[in-house]
Amino acid sequence: MRILVWHVHGGWMEAFVRGQHEYLLPRSSDGGAWGLGRGGREWPLAAREVDMGTLDPGSVDVVVLQRPEEIAAVAGTLGRRPGVDLPAVYLEHNTPKGDVPFSLHPLADQSNIPVVHVTHFNQLFWDTGTATTTVIEHGIPDPGPLYTGEREEMGVVVNEPVRRGRVTGTDLLPGFAAVAPLRVFGMGTETLPEALNLKGLGLSEEQLRVSGDVPAPKLHQELARCRLYLHPLRWTSLGLALLEAMHLGMPVLALATTEASRAIPHGAGLVSNDVGDLQRFARRLLGDPDDAYAMGIIAREAALQRYGLGKFLRAWDELLADLPKRIQGGSSPQPGSGSVSRDPDQS
Repeated sequence: MRILVWHVHGGWMEAFVRGQHEYLLPRSSDGGAWGLGRGGREWPLAAREVDMGTLDPGSVDVVVLQRPEEIAAVAGTLGRRPGVDLPAVYLEHNTPKGDVPFSLHPLADQSNIPVVHVTHFNQLFWDTGTATTTVIEHGIPDPGPLYTGEREEMGVVVNEPVRRGRVTGTDLLPGFAAVAPLRVFGMGTETLPEALNLKGLGLSEEQLRVSGDVPAPKLHQELARCRLYLHPLRWTSLGLALLEAMHLGMPVLALATTEASRAIPHGAGLVSNDVGDLQRFARRLLGDPDDAYAMGIIAREAALQRYGLGKFLRAWDELLADLPKRIQGGSSPQPGSGSVSRDPDQS
């Protein structure tokens, strides 16, 4: 199939473009949210950049929508209406915002475009009315069992932690930094030490070691050297960085929020909303590298089974094959109705 899909969530696309289809990624001269194309990623050649202004409407077999505004964008540029005369599916990456659990999804109650959630938690908390929904859990291209745990540090991956604040559990980081040094990766992490006022809390700058935004291969190598992975996020969809850490063979600590309790099996670390318990468990693993290594093995086995790339791609193949059957009959969705705030990468 030839699939039109915008590069919105790079981590998710890392898996999606490794299937058996051709992936048409809109690209514009100024890039940005509506024209990022491949974004410099080392993806398979089947993921190719296209100009929406010159794209042959008949060359598209299906569109994977990720923002409500894309419905109008596709109809306006291709002259084909998603869900009416162009097979379409809407992929929802995020947890609902606002009046949870009464948040109404932008595609609620329409009949022609199924909504795919990346976690069961998201499916449960979004109100989609009578719209058809399903869950296709994340898939991770396996980076391999790189874990060494040689550094007595806690690794954290989060994008824009200062802006997102409590959503990503940024306020919890000083408490963990008091236990042992944190090594933090991700976009917008450079201002984190100043924003957290470490000196005012009696902590040295060495307690928060910012590595910034690094390419995935380097991230995996450096993260795997940390003794454990810390996932302090309160209200984001299941972070791909957490699943990558588990694939690396790292033991993990996480708040018992959103989908974490499903993703992390017993024996792979600790999932709890008691921050004190998490801090005490961190001390235990920092002092016992053999125990940490054993837990990492359990984490990796679980991640490969539930979030393996093959399982992910097979689920999408089944859904995509069924989409053409849905465009006969039914009512047209309202183009561009509603909006959903997009969090970067959900890490």
